[in-house]
Amino acid sequence: MTDTRGQQPSYETYSGPLPGERAGAQQPGGPYHPPQAYGAPAPGGQAGGTLGGQTGAGAVRRPRTGARTTPRTRKARLRVAKADPWSVMKVSFLLSIALGICTVVAAAVLWMVMDAMGVFSTVGGTISEATGSNESNGFDLQSFLSLPRVLMFTSVIAVIDVVLMTALATLGAFIYNLSAGFVGGVELTLAEDE
Repeated sequence: MTDTRGQQPSYETYSGPLPGERAGAQQPGGPYHPPQAYGAPAPGGQAGGTLGGQTGAGAVRRPRTGARTTPRTRKARLRVAKADPWSVMKVSFLLSIALGICTVVAAAVLWMVMDAMGVFSTVGGTISEATGSNESNGFDLQSFLSLPRVLMFTSVIAVIDVVLMTALATLGAFIYNLSAGFVGGVELTLAEDE
């Protein structure tokens, strides 16, 4: 078999610049001066510079023409890979308690407004006349829908709502973690405020 590559250079005696080094790199003895983008102005008013783009200490940089002056909005694409079930349970518990309190307060306010408008007395009189007979007066709607009874019924519904919302949110976090393991989760694009 014959070698067709010809004569190859000897790498043991090579003293030139290595790959990634410049041919005119400074020796380690002197201070390093990074190259400048614009040359120092010459005494005659024309822009000039030294070899390699390095300038003196009094160099003035001129702005580029057409440079962007408005800041660019940075965007980041993130993925919700996992929802911690414990933190989801705590947050959903507090939110469902707040929703339950709002439900009880709204029911009380609605009952007071309807009582002030005379809805219960009017509808109660109509129902008692329709269900009454000679021996009995009929169904008394006003005593059945009294404020304490309405608040107690609304409080029971609010407690059941707190338990159900907390359990469903925690179960939803577990289901999300399982599905995110298969499909990767929900991707969000976040933008930085200017």
